[in-house]
Amino acid sequence: MNAVRAALTVLRKHFHADRSARLAVFGLKLGLIRPGYQDPDILRTQLMNMVLRNPVGIAAGFDKHGEAVCGLHLLGFGFVEVGSVTPQPQPGHSRPRVFRLYEDKAIVNRYGFNSDGHKVVYERLKEARQKCGEDVVLGINLGKNKLSKDAIRDYVKGVKRFSGLADYLVINISSPNTPGLRTMQNKSTLFVLLSEVLKVRSSLPLAEQRPIMVKLAPDLSDEDIQEIVTVVCSKACAVDGLIVSNTTIERPSSLKSINAGQLGGLSGQPLFQRSTQLVAKVYKWTEGKIPIIGVGGIFSGRDAYNKILAGASAVQLYTAFIYHGPPIVIRVKQELEELLKADGYDSVQQAVGKGVDQILQS
Repeated sequence: MNAVRAALTVLRKHFHADRSARLAVFGLKLGLIRPGYQDPDILRTQLMNMVLRNPVGIAAGFDKHGEAVCGLHLLGFGFVEVGSVTPQPQPGHSRPRVFRLYEDKAIVNRYGFNSDGHKVVYERLKEARQKCGEDVVLGINLGKNKLSKDAIRDYVKGVKRFSGLADYLVINISSPNTPGLRTMQNKSTLFVLLSEVLKVRSSLPLAEQRPIMVKLAPDLSDEDIQEIVTVVCSKACAVDGLIVSNTTIERPSSLKSINAGQLGGLSGQPLFQRSTQLVAKVYKWTEGKIPIIGVGGIFSGRDAYNKILAGASAVQLYTAFIYHGPPIVIRVKQELEELLKADGYDSVQQAVGKGVDQILQS
């Protein structure tokens, strides 16, 4: 296992970011890494109607095509989210499209929803379910095709296609790399989109009706967020959860890397404070009634804990995993366990939202 970790380190340092990510997915697909770590009971938690062995998941964007689900599960992630998956295959933007900002512990990507398409990913995930069983908590992140003339229909197709395989589905309308996508977060469009998505879900057999989540952008104004909260809390559009947040198009003045000016979505440490504040706002404005997955800049157990205190029921890694590889998963979980115990909590759920006011004042 140490040899595999060393190889992944070499890949991260000497291969282009896009290629090294593909090679890492290939390695996990083969199940080359299986750390010997047993999740303690204190990390066992609940997200919507799902029981997670731990609250640390891998975010969409790493395993875009559903190739490494079993490997990521064996690595110790509490849940695995694949995608974004579009109805028809599409190549995404031309390379290079992923850039490391080493000095800033960040990444800029402009993948543009490169996807193998619904049909191929469905068959792949069906095989994964048979191979690694029902223990894997699987999220499927849905996107639209770049040239689609009916974006809402694209998401409806995704719900129909994947409801029988997924444990939850994500409506991703917040990527900055598909033209016009983020405009679907406006109140009127979002209302129509979610109404249609929930309508098609209710038409499916009860055993296939999965929780629906919406992934939000971090660049929204408070007014925009409050309008979204109004929609997702309404009877017609009552989704089951929110993912906060996607990458940002903003570029903090503190960035030092030469790649800071690249077009695309910024993820990693510079996003941490902004995304954590957004988690706290959404938690407060929804009165804690809608479960949240917190994403953005998590590099340590302390980072994960702060997201939970802000109101997240679970968290996801992406950039830290790209930089530090498999060891980061165990490290985050061990540190999180210690922090929960130090503050006298017996479970993750007890800590959710306990630091909202303090975080909003910081």
